[in-house]
Amino acid sequence: MIRTPDLTGHTVLALHAHPDDESIFTGITLRRLADAGARVVLVMATNGDMGESRVGLGTGETIAHRRTTELERSAELLGVDRLVLLGRRDSGLPGWASTRHPLALAGAEPLALAGRIAEIADAEGADTLIYDDEAGIYGHPDHRMSHTIGAIAADLVGATSYRMTVDREHLHLAAPDGHLVHGAARSAQVAFGRTTAEITLAVAGDERHLQIKRDAIAAHSSQIGPEHLPADLAPAYGYEWFVRNGAPGVLDALGNAHLLAGLSAAA
Repeated sequence: MIRTPDLTGHTVLALHAHPDDESIFTGITLRRLADAGARVVLVMATNGDMGESRVGLGTGETIAHRRTTELERSAELLGVDRLVLLGRRDSGLPGWASTRHPLALAGAEPLALAGRIAEIADAEGADTLIYDDEAGIYGHPDHRMSHTIGAIAADLVGATSYRMTVDREHLHLAAPDGHLVHGAARSAQVAFGRTTAEITLAVAGDERHLQIKRDAIAAHSSQIGPEHLPADLAPAYGYEWFVRNGAPGVLDALGNAHLLAGLSAAA
């Protein structure tokens, strides 16, 4: 049974690289935080404009506009109180010419962006920051930069930080090739995630949280179709993994499903 703590008075700032990352990697976590009374601030670094739309766009509609609209719907489903768009360009994959665009996130001045994140965190009274782990989960240049600016911002405001990742051992056993990160890592030609022993905690949800997560991922219909999500979402998406930096904080209060995840994968 999922216990809902009282997190009223806490504010969590989650920094993500691209529209859809918030639902794929932290959909359950953000919804549970909101259900527990925490204020959730979602900061999106890029507009995801380097992706190709799998559906037709409206007259005059750009991919960036479509992805922002989808992000707004996802944020609503996940209980986000405030959505902030940093407005950087998607950098694309390693080696692409797009990484050298002057507005690409990968080439941004990290101190300037970290300062902006810190200002938002200060204004919101955020005591917790969520952002990518050191490897950017799967090595994408934008995820790596999100880690850099998130880590600097967390130091500036003295917040507990949770660095999101995936447990590759769990996924190998429970859902081989069943998570979107598998395809993303192949595209970037890199490894992904961390071993179970490296992960501080995992957050799990109940059937309601899983359905909300499915709906939030599906809201990004220009990028993700029904064929990309398994009928049973739990093996691949039922846990969300973090490496904590600092004292135990609000995500720990949601309940550490780490042991449960390991047992589930081994079963």
